Amino acid sequence: MAIQPSHPDPRIEDFLNDKVQTTADLENLSSLLDNVQKQHKLLEQQLSEARQNLAESTRATEIHASVLRKEVQVFKKQQADVDRRLLIVTQSETSDDAVEKFDDDIKLLQRLEVATNYVELLAHIDHLSIEARRNFKSSPQAALQPYLRLQKLAIALREAQPAAEDAAPHLVDHVHKAAQVLWKQMKDAFASDLETVLKTMKWPGKDCKLAGSLEHEWTDNVERLLELQEPELNAQSDHVEPNHEPLVLLPLAVMVKPLELRFQYHFSGDRPTNKIDKPEYFLSHIVGLVNQYDDFFAMHLQPILRNRFRNSNLSMTSTFIDSTSVLITALLPVLRRKLMNFDMSLRDEWGYDGGCGIDGWKGLTGEVLAKNQCPESSGIDYDSVEASATKPTNGAIRVNDLLETITDRYRPLPSFSKKLRFLIDIQIAIFDLFHARLASSLEAYLTFTSTLTASLARAGSRAAESSQPDLHGLPGVERLTKVYGSAEYLEKKMRDWSDDVFFLELWEELQDRARAHAGRGNLAGSMSVEHVADKTSSAVGNEDASGALFDETAGAYRRLRIRAEGIMTDQFVQNVRNTLKVYGRVNAWSVLSEGETEDQDSNLTISAELDSTMQLLQSYLVFLASALAQAPLRRITRQVTLSAQTYLWDHVLMRYTFSLAGSRQFERDVQGIWEIVDRYVGAGQGEMGMRRLAEGLVLLRIPSGSRVESNGDTEGEGKLLRLGDVEESLFRSNESGRKILEELGLEVLSESEARSVVERRVDLHG
Repeated sequence: MAIQPSHPDPRIEDFLNDKVQTTADLENLSSLLDNVQKQHKLLEQQLSEARQNLAESTRATEIHASVLRKEVQVFKKQQADVDRRLLIVTQSETSDDAVEKFDDDIKLLQRLEVATNYVELLAHIDHLSIEARRNFKSSPQAALQPYLRLQKLAIALREAQPAAEDAAPHLVDHVHKAAQVLWKQMKDAFASDLETVLKTMKWPGKDCKLAGSLEHEWTDNVERLLELQEPELNAQSDHVEPNHEPLVLLPLAVMVKPLELRFQYHFSGDRPTNKIDKPEYFLSHIVGLVNQYDDFFAMHLQPILRNRFRNSNLSMTSTFIDSTSVLITALLPVLRRKLMNFDMSLRDEWGYDGGCGIDGWKGLTGEVLAKNQCPESSGIDYDSVEASATKPTNGAIRVNDLLETITDRYRPLPSFSKKLRFLIDIQIAIFDLFHARLASSLEAYLTFTSTLTASLARAGSRAAESSQPDLHGLPGVERLTKVYGSAEYLEKKMRDWSDDVFFLELWEELQDRARAHAGRGNLAGSMSVEHVADKTSSAVGNEDASGALFDETAGAYRRLRIRAEGIMTDQFVQNVRNTLKVYGRVNAWSVLSEGETEDQDSNLTISAELDSTMQLLQSYLVFLASALAQAPLRRITRQVTLSAQTYLWDHVLMRYTFSLAGSRQFERDVQGIWEIVDRYVGAGQGEMGMRRLAEGLVLLRIPSGSRVESNGDTEGEGKLLRLGDVEESLFRSNESGRKILEELGLEVLSESEARSVVERRVDLHG
């Protein structure tokens, strides 16, 4: 049966219909009501707890909001206080400006901190240097420790530079220089101590003895030098390059000095053993030294090397661990000419590999190409160039031919790295070696012609004088001309090569690679941008500068050429002035006969006192005209004539008085100098180089009793002037003096100089 509820809620109706469906269900009505009441109470309890939780949450939220509002107020107060103080500190009008200024102050403090650390590091470096210098004389072993720390610091800074983007180049350079200066001072001191021990043990004589306390001193000094050099040896071992030049151990460099002096004694100068066609003499001498002293170094030096380097990477390099290789490495620098047989002797008989391991030692054959000296190589080649060009030596011609052949050999190579290595390691290296040879020839000339050398030669015996080359006259000029001609010839060849298509393409590729590397890293193999720029051109990697592959080398030859020309000019000038001293002592100009006329001028002969000057000019200009081009010949001659003019003006014209006949004789002598200069240098060159003196002679030879025709044009005829008229105009005023000089066609002489010349006429003193 269905119950009709009066409650409008449909959920109650659904509940009753579900629970009371039959009359039997009415018996369970009481229990049903009990359950409903229990559920009602439970719901009321849950509702009460929910209301209580809501109240607590509301109170907590209110408390948190209150605290947060207080914190916000405190923060705003603090922010306002900070802003106010920041405005006061930075003296800004707005907080944004204050923050920007404050950031600047922070950056300044950071820079100050960096600077402080910088100064502290400098102080530490200075402390290490002072500590090492203080101890290396009294306690050398104690001085090594601060030096080694300084060296490690220098290496660490240099290695850290790339990561720091080269942030402190000056600091790195300062530390490096400080380490180098200290290293040199300590090396010199330790080497001096070792030399003292070597003298005591009579090295390298036959009576050399090494025993007892002397052996201990020798060992201590050797180990001290090795320890000093060890950082440098480790650096080379860590960055080994193919065909690198091995370092000479410092103890060996000291011990080889007497052997090098012996070598120079036998194979330099005019000694019978120094024969260019007998290279086996000095090569066998070096091998003989190895034979002679190998046992000594194997017995005494080998244990030291083994103990010093056996626990390091240096033990894998024969040039540091093997006593024979160490000796050979120290002897190599004394050689000046190397041949294939010598390389084979060291490589095959003694097992020398140059520290290159399985790659093997490449030998010194490359230097043969650069220093290929034949008996005729120093002679001047008059046939290989045009007659009007400066003549080079046979040696310069052969060097150029050799380098052109080398270019043809590596021109087809596809690899840029190989081409660049051929260029730098062979071509430019040969140019540098030949340049060093020319420069040494120039230095030898300066040494032989110095005042001190000349004085010693005059004080010595005739035998000693005869052993020295005569370089004070024409032989000296010839030697200087050889240097000048060779330098100019190779400089021009390098300029021509720079325009060659092959070298232009190589230059363009080099520039592209250098710009891509931004001046850092290696361009080709182990060659860095700096190394290539040092060998080729400073314009490498520079987008704005123009250059060529041979800029640096050609520049070196140009400087050598200019220096040789300057020395040649100075020597020529000095010799001419010396010969003119005899002529400057002639004082009979005022007493010569007055009976001669202008018609007799052509019959005058040159004064005998001028013969030595004429002969010197003749011999010098004959040679120079055949060996030099017109431009350098005229430059040199111009300086010589200017010097001669100065001497004749000061020591003859301004020193003595002249009669008319004396002035004509003086003019004839000067014309004799002009004639020789014109004959070999070009028409008019003699007078052009002595224009002031030429114009002075015009004034000096004006007749006193007759008239001289001026260059002025008055109705088509020249104006006639007398000596008295000229004198009166010159001394009246500068304006009248200039006018009379213009009428005479004199452009170089000033009014004061003209007055001085006219006063030299004895007619005006009578």
